[in-house]
Amino acid sequence: MLTDQERALLRRWQAEPELSAGDLAAELGLPPATVARRIERLRENGVLRGVHGVIDWKAAGYKVEVSLRFTLDKAEPRALDRFLAAAREVPEVIEIQTFLGRVDARLQVIARDLAHWRELYRDRILTLPHIADIEALMHVTRVKTDAVLPV
Repeated sequence: MLTDQERALLRRWQAEPELSAGDLAAELGLPPATVARRIERLRENGVLRGVHGVIDWKAAGYKVEVSLRFTLDKAEPRALDRFLAAAREVPEVIEIQTFLGRVDARLQVIARDLAHWRELYRDRILTLPHIADIEALMHVTRVKTDAVLPV
């Protein structure tokens, strides 16, 4: 369970992740050593798993985003494992999720343009093992994307 101080620390850090522990301490009115200990405890408890750089892939030249939902042929016992291992090898796959139900997996794929997408789909996606069915959803608009936890 998070303390009120830890929640305040996380809220502030999520708003401005480039803040140092000293800056966080000053803004929260806490001693820097206290903030440093809290951050270390949050890391040890797995609440903070790391600090990441966020790259805007559209600004980097990737203009197409497609969500692919897969149903796999599960006649082979390791079908899902083999599918996931092969999907991890495609650099343009930026997210992989698995599900219980009719859909087994979802891949989020980015491409530079439609020509690049067609090439990826034909040469990399359709060659993934154990595919029984694919549903492709071309991304139009991102309405909300937020990795901020409501602490």
